[in-house]
Amino acid sequence: MNESTIAMMRLSDLLQNCLDGIREIMPWNLVDRMKENPDLLIVDVREPSEFEAMHIEGSISVPRGVLESACEWGYEDTVPDLVMARDREVVLVCRSGRRSAFAAQTMQLLGYTRVVSLKSGLRGWNDYEEPLVDSDGCVVDPDIADDFFLSKVRPDQMAPSRKG
Repeated sequence: MNESTIAMMRLSDLLQNCLDGIREIMPWNLVDRMKENPDLLIVDVREPSEFEAMHIEGSISVPRGVLESACEWGYEDTVPDLVMARDREVVLVCRSGRRSAFAAQTMQLLGYTRVVSLKSGLRGWNDYEEPLVDSDGCVVDPDIADDFFLSKVRPDQMAPSRKG
């Protein structure tokens, strides 16, 4: 790609390029994989406050912003279980499946051979009526999770309308 191509790309373009090179798993397939593979590592790449509010029980929190250093020895953000999981089945999750897709691409570049992204994210997990727990391990009411996962885009974050 040349500089003008990069400058013209949008998030949706970057995401599509990413999705072309990674594998995704649907929530119902993740339920099956969790039963079939007790060694499965679920990595939640959302921000810490999002993870504390609700997450898949047994998942670990590795925010997207520190993922690369969490995957390597010798950093303050190093997560030993993650560093040693290069050949382990790893499922990445986020709210909608976008951050986890980008994280899957990154982890593949770092040598992870069995990494997938949860398509539809935790919104889809909740829609499939699978449980989420809070930081105390208590099950979160699915209706509360629905509200938590709703997009909260403010008017000032929307593209200006074109008049004329």
